Amino acid sequence: MPKQILVTGKRKTAVARVLITEGKGRVRINNIPIHLYQPQIARDKIMEPLLLAGDEFVKRVDIRVKVEGGGFLSQAEAARMGIARGLVRWFKSKKLMDIFKEYDRSMLVGDGRRKEPKKFGGPGARRRKQKSYR
Repeated sequence: MPKQILVTGKRKTAVARVLITEGKGRVRINNIPIHLYQPQIARDKIMEPLLLAGDEFVKRVDIRVKVEGGGFLSQAEAARMGIARGLVRWFKSKKLMDIFKEYDRSMLVGDGRRKEPKKFGGPGARRRKQKSYR
């Protein structure tokens, strides 16, 4: 059985499952090749860990990403985190980990911020009905 690693990346409510296997450097997001993935800003976000790692690492593995939930940018950041974590785990490289951490720590470490729950007495978490005493 070929070696493979399954890693997850999360951002807000988006969850990306990243499967890394031995291969030739193919990257697919939701079964779409990375160079065809839209919108452009999301594609650029997902490409960051691949560009930072360089061809020496990326050309030796195939990456399949399945991402769901959240908005398109949250999905891109979740995929980006999953890819970065997966590459570090696959190659067991301290050098690669340091490159990612120095560029942007959120590539490897999650962001715990979530939406604050709505409370009674108003339409949102903090907003309340205005009062007028005139």
